[in-house]
Amino acid sequence: MTALGPVLVVTMIDDPTADLVISELHDRGVPVVRLDSGDFPATLSFAARLTPRGFDGTLSTPTRTADLARVRSLYYRRPSGFAFPLLTEQDARFAVTQARYGLGGVLASLPGCLYVNHPHRIGDAEFKPAGLATAVRCGFRVPPTLVTSDPVAARAFARACGPVLYKPLSTPLYRIDGVSCTVEVGEVTADQIDERVAGTAHLFQQRVDKTADVRVTVIGREVFCVRIDSGVLDWRTDYDRLSYTVAEPPPGIVESLHRYLDHFGLVFGAFDFAVDKAGAWWFLECNPSGQWAWMEPETGLPMVSAMADLLERRTT
Repeated sequence: MTALGPVLVVTMIDDPTADLVISELHDRGVPVVRLDSGDFPATLSFAARLTPRGFDGTLSTPTRTADLARVRSLYYRRPSGFAFPLLTEQDARFAVTQARYGLGGVLASLPGCLYVNHPHRIGDAEFKPAGLATAVRCGFRVPPTLVTSDPVAARAFARACGPVLYKPLSTPLYRIDGVSCTVEVGEVTADQIDERVAGTAHLFQQRVDKTADVRVTVIGREVFCVRIDSGVLDWRTDYDRLSYTVAEPPPGIVESLHRYLDHFGLVFGAFDFAVDKAGAWWFLECNPSGQWAWMEPETGLPMVSAMADLLERRTT
């Protein structure tokens, strides 16, 4: 790997966070190749040959070509999925699989490349039960939690640990009247839990009697803590009600953050905490691909610069 190699930014076309980071890298004279893996094979092509030190070859977009052996870092954000609309359903399914394991496998195997984050490590960290179990081992406070498909167990948990929240284990998008929506976090009682729980897996968690939330963004070794005051259960449902304040983490939090990321092999994470009336921070989740750039104008924290430092490899 040579310092002259480009940064690959793998994301969808509409990504304001990536736009800010790319602009910062351009201002520094760092070469960038932006691509969406979903553009393959229409406007994206590659040829990768296995060598003793890994894959060598090229990846080409309509405006850029990257030498795969010289990529200094790969910023993996939120690319769109592979799609082959002109093929039959069976042929498209085959083509998607080949693209995922072919192009996806090459992008995950670049020699000397710093991944922010590695797509396979992102996949591991997106399993909420694994994240919660790791958070406990790393020393975070974690609310009592039940993952179940058993209505009897769910009702018993709600009675014993109420007030209880229902949280989706993942966040698939729904479209209602053409508008993208997600399943919201909501409070539930034992009486509201019925046999439909047996239809799939559910996550129930004791509600923290919180006074505020904190979003902690870790970029390499840099830690940015922002207190979010909203007065609502889930601050992501009403951004107009949010106010932001730079926060200082309690003792031990920073060390636990890095232990958590090291466990999953990540160098970036967006952590969410609830702050109770005693000032204690309760771990809720860590998103390995979370959003963060909207907080910089609100707080003045140099987050874009920190991400550019990491991708440029000033900090490694």
